Amino acid sequence: MSLVLALVVGKDDGDDRSQKAQGHTSAPVTRSPSPLSSSPTPSPSPSAPPAGYELRDDDEGFRVAVPEGWTRATVPSEYGMAVVNFRSPDRERRLQVYEVSEANPEASFDLYLSDQTAKPRGFEELALTKLDDGDFTGSRLEYLADTIRNEPEVGTWHVYDERFVAADGKIYALAAYGPDADGRKDELDLLTTALAWFCPPGMNCDPSGNAALD
Repeated sequence: MSLVLALVVGKDDGDDRSQKAQGHTSAPVTRSPSPLSSSPTPSPSPSAPPAGYELRDDDEGFRVAVPEGWTRATVPSEYGMAVVNFRSPDRERRLQVYEVSEANPEASFDLYLSDQTAKPRGFEELALTKLDDGDFTGSRLEYLADTIRNEPEVGTWHVYDERFVAADGKIYALAAYGPDADGRKDELDLLTTALAWFCPPGMNCDPSGNAALD
């Protein structure tokens, strides 16, 4: 399965996907190899997501697995579907889903990491990993930030942002956010579970993850 994303970033913290980024200069960052497995997805049950997760058939047309009890909100986007945010009850964890406008995941991250795109305050790139494998095309950025727009103060935020080509040929982004203080595995689990069960708009996806056009 493959996915595609549309980048629309906020003018201050680089996180509000409903607005285009304005000119902004940031300090250069150093790319580092990822210590993560090369496999882009976990191996879920063939009929249901992991315990504690539920499938959501979203009003924007996609399907995704999110933790049970999380709330949903949207903001307008200048490209494709609205940006969808799923949040934990304490608002300290978030899964963001949106469509990407660039030609491919690599180009999308090149733009995001350039000086012309605003970043969250305290942005620190940890790793940018290309995950292309067979039919899957995608890249994953891991970073830290001091603040995230419209989210509570949790200390340092830890983020995994994956952009990929989906089964419909479009590019989407799935981004998982959480406090860095409690470890980084929970954000990775949130991201990979959502990705494993993602089905783009206009597609029929069976439990095994195969998709066909409606």
